[in-house]
This record gives sequence, C-alpha cells and structure tokens, in this order.
Amino acid sequence: MAKIVHVDIPGLLPAAVIILILSVGNIMAVGFEKIYLLQNPLNLSTSEIIATYVYKIGLLNANFSFATAVGLFNSLVNLVLLLLVNAFARRVSGNSLW
Repeated sequence: MAKIVHVDIPGLLPAAVIILILSVGNIMAVGFEKIYLLQNPLNLSTSEIIATYVYKIGLLNANFSFATAVGLFNSLVNLVLLLLVNAFARRVSGNSLW
C-alpha cells in the first residue's frame, strides 16, 4: 500500500492532470449529429444546443455573420474554461500544459 501511495500515484499524477485539462476542452463539444437527428417539434425548445443553433441560423436562415459570432463566442468560452482549469491545475499540483 505504501508503494502505491508514495510511488505509483505521484508518478501517474502529471499524466492524469494533463488528461483532465485536455478533456475540459471538449466539454462543450456535445456531438452535433446525435442532437440534430433526435430533434423534433416537441422537444426542440429543450434540445437546442449551440452547434444546432449555429447551423440553423447560419445555413438555414443564411445569417452567416451572426452564426460566426455565436461560434466565436463558443470558442472563447472553451478557451476561458481551458485557461482556468490549466491555472487551477498549475496552482494545485504544479503540472500544467504551459
């Protein structure tokens, strides 16, 4: 038990922290195809996500500039989440992406 606590866990911790940081970058990537294919008029108000909203506004309504702005906002939220988790991991464990 002492070997696990003092050797194995500290050896695996940097890799686990990096995997955590990289997985936070995919938090808002839900899977456009699954959501879009399961949408119908009954559940449309509750099943709308950012990706389907961008598709409907940008391609179906031909409002390309607004869809681009929404997509950019989504990317900025992902970037902020990634930076926050990276800073938190650096502060707590001393390991981070950069």
